[in-house]
Amino acid sequence: MTHALVIGAGPAGLMAADTLARAGMTVVVAEAKPSVGRKFLMAGKSGLNLTKDEPLARFLDAYTGSAAGIVREAVRGFGPEAVAGWARGLGQEVFTGSSGRVFPRAMKASPLLRAWLQELSSLGVEIRTRWRWTGFEGAGLGFDTPEGRQVLHPSATVLALGGASWPRLGSDAAWVPWLAEKGVPLAPLQPANAGLSVDWSPHMEAHFGTPVKALRLTAGAVALRGECVISARGLEGSAIYAVSREVREGAALTLDLCPDWSLAQVAERLSRPRGKTTVAAHLRKALRLDPARLALLMEFGRPLPEAAALAARVKALPVRHAGLRPIEEAISTAGGISAQALDGYQIKALPGIFAAGEMLDWEAPTGGYLLTGCFATGRGAGTAAAAWVASGPARAGPQASAPR
Repeated sequence: MTHALVIGAGPAGLMAADTLARAGMTVVVAEAKPSVGRKFLMAGKSGLNLTKDEPLARFLDAYTGSAAGIVREAVRGFGPEAVAGWARGLGQEVFTGSSGRVFPRAMKASPLLRAWLQELSSLGVEIRTRWRWTGFEGAGLGFDTPEGRQVLHPSATVLALGGASWPRLGSDAAWVPWLAEKGVPLAPLQPANAGLSVDWSPHMEAHFGTPVKALRLTAGAVALRGECVISARGLEGSAIYAVSREVREGAALTLDLCPDWSLAQVAERLSRPRGKTTVAAHLRKALRLDPARLALLMEFGRPLPEAAALAARVKALPVRHAGLRPIEEAISTAGGISAQALDGYQIKALPGIFAAGEMLDWEAPTGGYLLTGCFATGRGAGTAAAAWVASGPARAGPQASAPR
C-alpha cells in the first residue's frame, strides 16, 4: 500500500483524504488543532450553506483570481448537484431555499461532519490531531506532535491549510514563508468577503446591530440588491461581502436607499412642500425611510443638498469608510499559490506536493461557492496526487513513515 499525507483537516483536506483512500492509498491526515473542521463548524452555526442551485455557467462565473480556472474545472467535475448528492450519501438530506442556496435539513455542520468522519474511518483514513506542520526538513516534512518531533516522507502530500482568515480556528498562513523559501510564486493574502470599517459619528450608536434592508449597492462593475448590518465596527453582511473585492481594489461604494423608485420619482417626492416639518421628518415620510436608512443618509450624506441634488444622493449615497476589516475577521481570503506555480494541483517547485482549497489564489462570494470550491479542489488534488503516485514508483519517492 502507498502512503499519502494530507495536511489540514478542513473541507478541502478531508475531501482530498476521502479521494485518496478511495484510490486505494493509506492516508494520514495531520491537523494542528485538537479537533477537525473548526472553520467548517463555525460556518455552519447560522446554517450550513453547502452550495447553490443555479445554472452551472452562472455558478462558475463567481470564481476569480489567477487559479480560478483550476477551481472552475474542479467544480465542473464536482459541482452543486454532486455536493448535494454527496451530502445525501452521508445520510444528510438537503433542501433548497428561496434564494437557491442549498442547506442540510439539520442546518448545522456537526451532523454532516460526524457522518463524514465515520465514513473516512471506514475507509482507513487516520486523522492525527495536534500535529502541527513546521515546514520542510530536507526531503521530509516536520511536525510538532504530542509524541514529540516527527518527520514524514510521504509518497504524495496534499496541502490544505486554508488562507489567513479566522486564524484562531486554524488558518494562520504559517505556510506562506515556507513555500516562498522554495521559490513558489504566491499572490499576497488579502481579506475577501469582509466587512467595511467605518468610524461612525456618535448618533449611529443607537443603530448598532440593526439590519438595513431594501438597498442596492454599487461598486465598480458590480451592482446588486441586498442587505447589510450596521455594527460598531462598520458595515457587515452578505451584500457588503459581495462587493468587498471591488472595494479592496479601490472602487467607490454607493448605496441606493430607494431601489424601488426611479431618480425622477424620488425627486418628485422630495419636491413636495414640507411645511414646518424638519428635513429628517420630511425624508422619512416622503421616501418611507426606516430609521436605519435615514441614519445612513444623515451619516454619509451631510451636508444635505437641495431638491434634485438630494434625490441623486439618496439614489447613490457615497459610503465613507476606512477599507475592509482586517484579514483575521474576513470570512475568506484572496491570494495564495498562483496558477503559474501549479501543474494542475501539483506545485511545480515541489514534485509530489499538491495544494487545494483556500491555499490556491482564488476567491468567490458567500452563498455556497466557497464550500463547493473547497470540496471540489480537495477532490481534484486527491485525484491528481493518486494519479501521480500510480504513474511511476521511481517518481513517487519513499513511502511515508507511520510513527505512533
